[in-house]
Amino acid sequence: MKEGAGEDPFADDESEQAEPSPIGADTEPEETAREQQDSGRIRIPYKLRRDGVQDGRSRVPLFLQEETKRGEREAQRELERRFDDSVSLTDLREALVMVGLDRLDEVEGQLEEWGYGMTFEE
Repeated sequence: MKEGAGEDPFADDESEQAEPSPIGADTEPEETAREQQDSGRIRIPYKLRRDGVQDGRSRVPLFLQEETKRGEREAQRELERRFDDSVSLTDLREALVMVGLDRLDEVEGQLEEWGYGMTFEE
C-alpha cells in the first residue's frame, strides 16, 4: 500500500492532498483507528507510514528466558495467522510492552512470582 514518497494512497482526489502529520504525541502508534476518526482526521497507521520497523524507536537491549522466548514465537505465529500477514518481532515486542503497561497488576503478579516483594523479616 505504501507508494512513493509524498504520495497519499488514501487520498480521494489528487487535488485534495492530506497535510502530512508530524511525528509526535498525536500520531503515536497506540492511537486506535476509532480515536483517529473521532479527531476528525484520518491518519496513516504507523506500520504504513514508516520506512522500517526501527523508525521512531529507541534501541533497548532485551534478554528473555527460554520459556518467554518460546511464548513470544508462539504469539508471533498466532498473530500472523490471525492477520494473515507477517508480524514484525519488533512490533510484537513493543505491543507486548504497551499492553503490559496497561496491566500493571498482572505485571506485579509476575514480578512477585520471580521474588519481588519478598521480605525476610520476622
